[in-house]
Amino acid sequence: MLVKQSGGRIPMPADTPAAHASTLLAMPDDHPAAVMAFWFAGSKESAPDVQIAASQFDRATQQWTPARFVVNRFLGRYRLGFGIRRLGNPVAWRDTHGRVHLFVVATGLGGWAAGRIVHMVQANEGADFNQLTFRPLRVLPLSWLWKTSHLVRAMPMPLADGGMVLPVYFELGIKYPLALRFDALGNFRGMVRMSSRGHLLQPTLLMQSERDWLALMRDNSAQRKIRVAQTRDAGQHWQDAPDLALDNPDSSIAALALRSDLMLLAHNSNRDSRTVLDLSASADGVNWTKLHALERGVTGSEYSYPSMVWADHSLWVSYTNLRQEIAWQRFGFSAAAK
Repeated sequence: MLVKQSGGRIPMPADTPAAHASTLLAMPDDHPAAVMAFWFAGSKESAPDVQIAASQFDRATQQWTPARFVVNRFLGRYRLGFGIRRLGNPVAWRDTHGRVHLFVVATGLGGWAAGRIVHMVQANEGADFNQLTFRPLRVLPLSWLWKTSHLVRAMPMPLADGGMVLPVYFELGIKYPLALRFDALGNFRGMVRMSSRGHLLQPTLLMQSERDWLALMRDNSAQRKIRVAQTRDAGQHWQDAPDLALDNPDSSIAALALRSDLMLLAHNSNRDSRTVLDLSASADGVNWTKLHALERGVTGSEYSYPSMVWADHSLWVSYTNLRQEIAWQRFGFSAAAK
């Protein structure tokens, strides 16, 4: 059984009242930090002052470091070829050289539906968090329409060869999920659509075996269920699968497979609001049982957009707290469950 060990709020940059869409990155055992966190923060969502903030959980002090901004909308505007009006939804990954990659949603003209995914890579060497900087590599070439209308939200799924699969989604009129494949150095190798339906977004991936994977998705339809797609050939082809029996209030979810028979899901379980955030478990990816109530709010409150990683023999969960800051919780297995 997973039991809560600690939790709280990740420090915010000074004079920054709004935060959303965190992502967690597990660090290697020889790194000063157990986990890094990235999120977007500013005066409010979509404001021109929004930047990508970061903090890390220091192993020596067992505390989060003061947050600092690591990406702003002016970074790489000449290299990318367009001016960035707003930033959102960072997702982090480490390649086999130990470099941190960031995939960030950026918009020029238009709203989020006209977003592009900007691929950035760590520009400095070493593990000094205060020196962490990023340089833009490219806008991912996912569309003929000025590379727009694709967004990222959920964490990559690592592969045995050191590469990864990054779940993303198209959002312009219709909404559908895609799986992007990258090699061990972060080079883009191709993409495949994961569902024939047109109301699914923000997929999160579960590996049941080397070849059998699931994609669980946010539902933008009136039915408000967690939708499912599956692959039996390691992501080469995907098929729609039956929905989960779990409600979804058109909100992001996060899934993580610790073993083939132990999968975890952080999700809003009230179909009408984001006031309830739960942590559930499954042995097969289909039947889910609630383990913990991460948050129980009042009308109008919001606890949303969770992220999860396994690091230092613990499960780490982060999520948006009232659109004002990023909350976190840490869980470990009880002695009886080990």
